[in-house]
Amino acid sequence: MKIYQSRIFENKVKKFSKQEKELLDDEIKKIAKNPLIGEGKKGDLRGVYVYKFKIKSLQYLLSYRMIKSDLELIMIGPHENYYRDLKSYLKRK
Repeated sequence: MKIYQSRIFENKVKKFSKQEKELLDDEIKKIAKNPLIGEGKKGDLRGVYVYKFKIKSLQYLLSYRMIKSDLELIMIGPHENYYRDLKSYLKRK
């Protein structure tokens, strides 16, 4: 299984501290082991899964989708305006 990052995901992760990146890597490994761990979305976001986890006291949402046997990490961020931004990103793509 290969894991791909979208540009928007990559740019958000650049702003993370080293400790936050290590915690994020652990969460991504959990997703890679069990891709159905996230919540499957419906409607406009069909085929996209969102996995929720905490770093320090802030809850993050990580959206991803399976493309054949590969994993694409689409977007990460706090809940505020998350789904609106995710929909607009997917429409542009």
